[in-house]
Amino acid sequence: MPLHTIRQLVRPDAGWRFSLYPDAGEGGGTFHSSAPRVPAYVSRGFAADPERAASEAGRRAQATLRRYCAANRLNRLGTLTFAGEGCHDPALLRVHLGEFFRSLRLLLGGKPLPYIWVPEWHTSGHGLHAHFAAGRYIKRSLIESAWGHGFVHIKLLGDLPVGSGPLSEARRAAGYLSKYVAKTFTDLDARVLGLHRYDVAQGFKPEVMSLCGSSASDVLSQASELFSSGPVHQWSSAENENWQGPPAVWAQWGR
Repeated sequence: MPLHTIRQLVRPDAGWRFSLYPDAGEGGGTFHSSAPRVPAYVSRGFAADPERAASEAGRRAQATLRRYCAANRLNRLGTLTFAGEGCHDPALLRVHLGEFFRSLRLLLGGKPLPYIWVPEWHTSGHGLHAHFAAGRYIKRSLIESAWGHGFVHIKLLGDLPVGSGPLSEARRAAGYLSKYVAKTFTDLDARVLGLHRYDVAQGFKPEVMSLCGSSASDVLSQASELFSSGPVHQWSSAENENWQGPPAVWAQWGR
């Protein structure tokens, strides 16, 4: 077979691709075949398996939230609650939250402040409240002054294994917040069309590095070399006999 024909059949981008988020201490990748993939267009709301599509969308949102929390070391978890009859308007909640974080930033000196928040409906019928994560100590009095609509709660997450640091604490905070985000993909009553399921401060998106390799162990070794240590947590699609996608791996480094 002529050499130029072989080059056409074997794409130069075939192999493993791994997206590494150094500040978040994690990354994931999949194997890309040399055969070109032609994605089939599916109209919104017409997925062959809507339940699985919703689950996958929720998983992607949780991963994005987790990486943001980890990269910015958001290890303090807070709750903002309304007094009286509460707030039952999702759009109004977002207005109040925007005002809250602008006020809080000014009270802290005006410098950019990384944060993330997610809404949640009270099971008691009191309406909405919001959970948020921050990455620095903030006096409760400042939070109360910036909020001004009811009650506040803030705490540094603990009860972690010996040797854990801000990175592990931030991952724990992300775990709490992710539960509320995931719920909006499976519980139709928890989602409001046209509004974000969660929001973050702009300008703090974790940077990503792209690694390429001949195997899963190859890309994981490259990532481990950058961290000067092996993963503390690792997952492979080979461990899941029901996996339906291309081979995939995921790993976390650091504590």
